[in-house]
Amino acid sequence: MNYEETLEYLYAQLPMFSRIGAAAYKEDLHNTLALCEALDNPHKKFKSIHIAGTNGKGSVSHMLAAILQQAGYKTGLYTSPHLKDFRERIKVNGEMISKDFVIDFAEKTKAITQTIEPSFFELTVAMAFDYFVQEKVDIAIIETGLGGRLDSTNVITPILSVITNIGYDHMNILGNTLPEIAYEKAGIIKQNTPVVIGEYLPETKQVFIDKATAMNAPIYFAQEQFSISNLQTTNYALTIDVEDVNNHQKESFTLDLNGLYQTKNILTVLSAEGIITQQGFTIKNEAEKFALANVKKLTGLHGRWDVLQEHPMVVLDVAHNEAGIKQMLSSIANLPSPVRQLHLVIGFVKDKDVDSALELLPATAIYYFTNAHIPRALPAEELKAKAATFNLEGTAFENVNEALDAAKKQAAKNDLIVVCGSVFLVGEVDIQ
Repeated sequence: MNYEETLEYLYAQLPMFSRIGAAAYKEDLHNTLALCEALDNPHKKFKSIHIAGTNGKGSVSHMLAAILQQAGYKTGLYTSPHLKDFRERIKVNGEMISKDFVIDFAEKTKAITQTIEPSFFELTVAMAFDYFVQEKVDIAIIETGLGGRLDSTNVITPILSVITNIGYDHMNILGNTLPEIAYEKAGIIKQNTPVVIGEYLPETKQVFIDKATAMNAPIYFAQEQFSISNLQTTNYALTIDVEDVNNHQKESFTLDLNGLYQTKNILTVLSAEGIITQQGFTIKNEAEKFALANVKKLTGLHGRWDVLQEHPMVVLDVAHNEAGIKQMLSSIANLPSPVRQLHLVIGFVKDKDVDSALELLPATAIYYFTNAHIPRALPAEELKAKAATFNLEGTAFENVNEALDAAKKQAAKNDLIVVCGSVFLVGEVDIQ
C-alpha cells in the first residue's frame, strides 16, 4: 500500500471514535497490551509524561514538549485528534512521523490487527510508541484520548502524571458527575509517581487526593503553587506575571497561545516543569521563555484561539464542551479592542451536551450553523432548530468554509468571527 491507501485502511478497517463515537471505545487495555507485546513492548523503552484532562491537555502537552525540545532533549509528542493531517498525532521535535513509517507499521501489524481487531486509536497509540523507540527519544509527552483509567495510553509508566482539569464531557462513557469523571481521569496516577493537578473543583479535589494516597504518589496542585497578575493580551500574544506563592518570586512570561484560558494551563506547565527538573532534566530559563513564546512554531499546535486575520478578526478555537465554551467567551470578553458584532460559525457532534453549550451563547451574536463531514456531526439544520429554542438565530450551511465566507462578507471591519464547536469542524477550515 502507498501512504494514501494505508490511511484509508486505517480509517476504514478500524473502529474510529471521531467517526462512530462510543462504539469505538474499548473498555479495557487488552488490545493495546497485545499490540505492544507483539512489538516487543516499546512503551517500556522511553521516559514519558502522561497528560489527561477535560480541557487544556493538548495545550499543556505542546507547551511541555516545546520546553523540553528547546532545552535540547529529543522529545516525542503524541496527541489526538489531528486537525489536517493524521501525522500531526505523532511528532518528534515538532516534526511529524514519516509517511514511510506509517506504511511500514500498518503492514507489519496486519496479522495481529486481523486477529484482535483493535480500534483506530489503539493502533495509533502503539504506532507512536514504536516510533518513539526507533527515534530514540529522550522523553515523550503522551496525551490521553479520553478518560484515563481505561484509555489506551494508560499502559505507560511515566515519570510524571498531569491532570489539567475536570469538566462535563463524554458523560456517556466517563460518568454523569464530576467526581465520576475525575475518578476516570485519576486512573493515570501511578504508584510512587508524582502527579500535578492543574485545576480542581471542591467536588473533585478529594478524588485526586484519595487516588494519590492509595498509590503513594506525591500530589501537587498548580493553582495553589502560583498566582497570576498583570495580564495583557494582544491578538497574537498573552503576557502575564506568575508568582510562586511559597517564595514570592515573580516572573514574566509571553505566550503565543493567547487564549485567556492559557493562564490556567501555564500554571500546570510550570508546576510540571519543576518536577521534571527534579528528575534530572536541565531546563534553562532562556529555553523555557523562548519555548513558551513559540509553541506554535516549535510543535505545530493550532486551533487554540488561533487568529487567522484582522479586520474583521477571524479566530479558530476548538472549544466544544460547556467548559470550553465558557473559556472562549471569556477570551472574547477580554479582547484588547471592543467587538462591534460577534459572528459565530458553529457546529457540534451529536454525542456532546449541545444544549449546555448553546445555553451559554449570546443571543446578540449572528450565527452560521454548519457541520463537519463525519458521521458523528450534528446536521446544520438540526443545530439551527435546536439553537432557535435558545433564541439563537442564523443560517445553516453545508460546510464550514461556505459558512465562514458568508460571515466574512457580512462582517464589518471591527467585528469578530469565531469558528468553534468541534475539533473536526475547525480542521475542515481552508487556511490560505
